[in-house]
Amino acid sequence: MSDVALLPVLPDLLEPGLSLIFCGINPGMRAASTGHHFEGRSNRFWRVLHLAGFTPEQVRPEDDHTLLRYGYGLTTVVPRATARAAELSRSEIELAGEAFQRKIEQYAPRYVAFLGKMAFSAISGASNFEWGRQATPFGGAHAWVLPNPSGLNRGFSLDALVASYREARIAVASAP
Repeated sequence: MSDVALLPVLPDLLEPGLSLIFCGINPGMRAASTGHHFEGRSNRFWRVLHLAGFTPEQVRPEDDHTLLRYGYGLTTVVPRATARAAELSRSEIELAGEAFQRKIEQYAPRYVAFLGKMAFSAISGASNFEWGRQATPFGGAHAWVLPNPSGLNRGFSLDALVASYREARIAVASAP
C-alpha cells in the first residue's frame, strides 16, 4: 500500500450561511497529513488572506478553524491529496464537481472563491473567463476566481495576490 493511500482526508471547515467559502482544487500532501488547510512552507494563502484584510492577524495553518468565526470556510473540489494539482486528471476533477456543487448548495454561502482557474474551468465547463467575479453563479453562490496562492504558482507576486484577494474581500463585505 502506498503512503498516499494512507493519508487521511482533509476535513472541510464549513457551516451553513458563510459569507465566503475558499475552495482549493485539492489538498497538498502536507495539508492532508497534518489535517490543516494550506499547510505548506511555500504556500502564501494565510499571509495573503491577512494582508488582503480577511483576518485581523495572520492565521497559522494549525488554527485554520478560526476562519469560521470571521464567516469564511475552507474546502476542496477533489478530496485526494497530491504533491501537485497537475497530478489530477480533468475527468477526476469533473467527477468530483457534482458532489462539490451539492456541497455548496447545502452550505449556501453568499460567495464561493475558486483558488485557480483549473478547478473552476473543469467543473463549470467555462473555458474563456477572467479572474474575479463570474457572471454565472455556482451552486447558488456568487462565483469568484482567485489566483492560486501555492508557492508553485510563480505567475503572481505577493502584491498581485493580495490585490486580487482584497478585491474579493471588498465585494463580500459590501454584499447584502
